[in-house]
Amino acid sequence: MLQEIKDELKITWNDEDNSLERMIIRAKDNFNDLIGVDLDYENNSQAKTLFLNYCRYDYNQALEYFEDNFQKEILRLQLKEGVKANVIQE
Repeated sequence: MLQEIKDELKITWNDEDNSLERMIIRAKDNFNDLIGVDLDYENNSQAKTLFLNYCRYDYNQALEYFEDNFQKEILRLQLKEGVKANVIQE
């Protein structure tokens, strides 16, 4: 996931790797909480795209704007994951 974040942020140096790794862990916890489930970022392209954008906003210290700017996409993912969880329980 680190390399994908670096590619998304256009980071070609390694000096920030430790900071980015911590950001990824923090972002996964926060983003999973926002969506309401533990997401599989490797196999869910919608979740991965939103997660990469979440990290971009976090890296640029603009996280307070993320939910407003991606409101429709977040809701769509929440509904999709909620339906999936409901189907599995039945």
